Amino acid sequence: MEKEEIPSFHFTTDDVLSNPEARKKRMWDLNRAASLGNVYHGKVEITFQTATGERKRVDTTVWAVDERFMTLKAGCSIPIPSIIGIEFF
Repeated sequence: MEKEEIPSFHFTTDDVLSNPEARKKRMWDLNRAASLGNVYHGKVEITFQTATGERKRVDTTVWAVDERFMTLKAGCSIPIPSIIGIEFF
């Protein structure tokens, strides 16, 4: 899917990951993806879940990560609890 479609999705406040270790790894991977995006303009594949339970994937550059959101190159954001995983190329 295209990153420009992300603002049209709704997200739940529940975390898609129940395991605390998996949540730690997700934050580690997101921060690594942000460093990769800012220094090398490298892309990653983000898998996330919408409020309706649909899984989506987007290849994009991560610009910023804070405690609640991941911001992409296009300026749109995905709530961190909705992110299932990050794949590096």
